[in-house]
Amino acid sequence: MNRKASSFIGLIVLVAVAAPSWAQAAGFAYVANCGSPCDGAQPGSVSGYTIDGNGALMSISGSPFMAGAGSQAVAVHPNGNFLYVANLGSNNVSVFRIAPGSGTLMEISSPISVGTNPFSLAVDPLGQFLYVPNANSNDISAFSIDRITGMLTPVTGSPFPAGLTPISVAVDPTGQFVYVADLNANAVAGFFIRRTGGLQPICGSPFPAGNHPFSVAVDRTGRWVYVTNDLSNDVSAYTIDPNTGALTAIGGSAFQAGMDPRSVTVERTSRFAYVSNALSNDVWAYQIDGLGALTPIGAPVQVGSGPGSLTADFTGQYVYVANSGDDNVLGYRIDAMTGVLTSIGSPVTTGQVPISVTTTAGPLP
Repeated sequence: MNRKASSFIGLIVLVAVAAPSWAQAAGFAYVANCGSPCDGAQPGSVSGYTIDGNGALMSISGSPFMAGAGSQAVAVHPNGNFLYVANLGSNNVSVFRIAPGSGTLMEISSPISVGTNPFSLAVDPLGQFLYVPNANSNDISAFSIDRITGMLTPVTGSPFPAGLTPISVAVDPTGQFVYVADLNANAVAGFFIRRTGGLQPICGSPFPAGNHPFSVAVDRTGRWVYVTNDLSNDVSAYTIDPNTGALTAIGGSAFQAGMDPRSVTVERTSRFAYVSNALSNDVWAYQIDGLGALTPIGAPVQVGSGPGSLTADFTGQYVYVANSGDDNVLGYRIDAMTGVLTSIGSPVTTGQVPISVTTTAGPLP
């Protein structure tokens, strides 16, 4: 029953030889843009970037790539070949193939219908299943993934009931458990993943969170879950029972954050966590102790306007922040000893109202 995920994708070596720009990419970053105004009625898109050996971003040729209405979230398959976009307004998921070397996106099918107002999506670490929480139909759409084509097929029983307003989803690194932030229930729901990809509620679920839980993340070791609560301005933290998936609040939880914390990410060593705060326009860095508790690191880092999403990259060296009020993304280098963030350079332009950001090593050329 314990399906172990493979380890993290290695960093592609930078080749400093005169060659096409795509050959110098150490990876790729992708940003989902909701469109302006972000009301679900505007065409959404995905901005794509190469990541160089210093973490700097450069726009991919052809970017941004058109997606459905009100694009809200983006996720990449673990093999780096496919990218999925949740489209809030058109109630569907766009499916793209990532071109080896260049990172260019090519839509490979018509968008796949899901429930009402999909806000987030996540692929399990083994690349078998895709999960999409639908905020207004109060359920989770679940799909099996064809690893060769990237195509999606609904699993038996999909969609699965998921509380009042499921808005954010994360899968633990063993591929056994799914966790969903339920915005209006002030809780986080937990599910066991059946062999078919179906979801079964974990005993004791849902688990209490703070006021208006908006984002959920699982650390890379599979020991802890973190949830940002955007009205109580804090982060709920939990330990995961490795056998049942049940959550237990960590001592001292909830931990203070900035104003309107919207997104949380944990870097690959599980020593540091980062939270973007949309109203205080900053990012808080935290040290994670051996029990999963959070201690702030230094002063908050001032970023752009309305930072709605951030991600620690696949190498564990960088954090990228999408600023929805400025239509740009900022990059920061993580100090491996202290977790302190240092700016990589100037903001990089995105599409209108960037909502979600992710990175990948991409497919092999």
